[in-house]
Amino acid sequence: MSHKPIPVTRHLRRLLELLAAGAPAEDLGAVAVDARRGGAAGQDLAEVEQATEAALRVQTALRQHRRREAELTALFDTAGDLAALRDLDAVLRSIVRRARMLLGTDTAYLTLPDEEAGDTYMRVTDGSVSELFQNLRLQLGEGLGGLVAETARPYASPDYRTDDRFRHTGSIDAGVLDEGLVAILGVPLLLGPGSGGQVIGALFAADRTPRTFAPDEVALLCSLADHAAIAIDTAKAMADARTALAELAEANAVIQEHSAAMQRAEESHDRLTDLVLRGGDVPDVAAAVAALLKGDVAVHDGSGWPLATVAEHGGAAVRASEDSGGAAEAAALVSAAQNSRAAAHAVFRDGRWVCAVLAGQELLGCLVLYGRPDLDGPDRRLFERSSVVTSLLLLLRRSVAETENRVRGDLITDLLTTPDRDPAGLVARGRRLGFDLDRPHTLLVARTADTARGRLADAAVQYLFGCGGVTAEHGGAVVVLLPYDGTRPGEAARGAAGQLGQLAGAPVTVAGAGPAAGPRAIADAHAEALRCLRALQVLGRTGHGASVAELGFLGVLLGDNHDADGFVTTTLGPLLEYDAQRGTQLVRTLRAYFDCGGSLTRAKEELHVHVNTVVQRLDRIQALLGDDWNTPGKALELQLALRLHLLSTV
Repeated sequence: MSHKPIPVTRHLRRLLELLAAGAPAEDLGAVAVDARRGGAAGQDLAEVEQATEAALRVQTALRQHRRREAELTALFDTAGDLAALRDLDAVLRSIVRRARMLLGTDTAYLTLPDEEAGDTYMRVTDGSVSELFQNLRLQLGEGLGGLVAETARPYASPDYRTDDRFRHTGSIDAGVLDEGLVAILGVPLLLGPGSGGQVIGALFAADRTPRTFAPDEVALLCSLADHAAIAIDTAKAMADARTALAELAEANAVIQEHSAAMQRAEESHDRLTDLVLRGGDVPDVAAAVAALLKGDVAVHDGSGWPLATVAEHGGAAVRASEDSGGAAEAAALVSAAQNSRAAAHAVFRDGRWVCAVLAGQELLGCLVLYGRPDLDGPDRRLFERSSVVTSLLLLLRRSVAETENRVRGDLITDLLTTPDRDPAGLVARGRRLGFDLDRPHTLLVARTADTARGRLADAAVQYLFGCGGVTAEHGGAVVVLLPYDGTRPGEAARGAAGQLGQLAGAPVTVAGAGPAAGPRAIADAHAEALRCLRALQVLGRTGHGASVAELGFLGVLLGDNHDADGFVTTTLGPLLEYDAQRGTQLVRTLRAYFDCGGSLTRAKEELHVHVNTVVQRLDRIQALLGDDWNTPGKALELQLALRLHLLSTV
């Protein structure tokens, strides 16, 4: 029984249905086979076979159109990514991922040059599994990627491992082997038109099996590489723009800061200058500087002693500095001021800023700022300018003081030579010059070597800054008259000796007397101070200060009051008090010891006690009076005091 052949039209309809369904080429080819088996022959079979070939061509064209559409979509999406560029790494990862997807490769990657290292490195990878490959670096001309970068042309290899067109190196081959790559396509990232542009990297697609890359695949990868180059260049331009904007903002901030600093400096200069012109004093300048710099300020003279202090912004540091005061603190400030003079700028020492106050190269003093360790450029310059205003003020004060002291010096000369001629006139002259002779005063007489006598007079003027005293040269010495502030004359003399010695640059011996009020009393105090000064020089105490009351029995002999009781109390006081409280006889024992020429045997007979008792009493006397009680000088004072005590009890 024979079968009727299937009509040709059915086979042709089947081909159209398969094309519409997007069936694979195998299914299309099977239609002609089915037609032959179904009895088609001759012209009918030929028509089916020709229709099948046409269907295969149509399928190929449709596949190419779909791939081209996908490529165009990918390029369009990439362009969109570039238009909305925010993160360069994200855009590059997207390009590499699309290259791998469109070419259907196992992996894709992108390399960029490292200008500092002089080679190229892996910037982005997709589909890579080897850490060694991901960290691979290539020199120019090495491997396929190096040749792409060197020639600015695309290169493809169906089997890189056996391809001798490229310079193989151990590190590159090891990375490629570890990743398992075989076929590699690389294209350059070019900036500029054509193949003559600048190579800024390379884009690669690679398979782990042998493969020949078609020209349209090379062209597609080149298009993606162009987009990557645009992304990199755009990102660099944006980074440069951001950097430029940041630099402009920084420059603008610097200009504004400089302008503000200039304005502030101008205002502060006007303020300080106006303060000086209005007759402001050193404390006023210190207060103004403290307010301008928001810190605590002190002004010291050339020997480091304070002239003014303003502690309104905490004050802990300046108070701690004052508490540590004395000669050591003054010496530290003088040293810092000398460093400032040498550097011609303020210096930071011991947690404070110190700026020398100069007249030419002469150190008038220093300006000290506390509480501002972070003093920046504009504020530091303001601080340094303040020292110039301070020096102007100190020079004005010195000039005024020197003029006043010349006038006052005439008064002092008349006061010391003829105090009884016109006492009321002397007092009136003093009041016109700004000091009241009827008020208690401490009188100091200072003397130094002949070579430094001129410097001593200038030092005395500086010493009196802010004190309200007066000084004059008289009788080869410098006389200083100070308002009495409760300080004992001996203490005042010692303080003056230290400061005047520093200012004059030579040892200065100072004697003090007072307090004294009225022309006659002041003249007597001067005479007493002169006697004390001569005694200090005879005793070899050059550079020291004292009063007659501190010279022991010499004070009794030299002083105007001849205070014998005070001398006895000062010398024998510990023994007298001990005997009174315990009923002992230490004073009698000491007198017997001296009367017997220091003989213990004769002393014990005089006292009618055992020699050990005498020794014990003398040990107690030593404990009360000190180890030097039996030295010649101290023994003389003790014997004189014992004689005066004996006379007072008769």
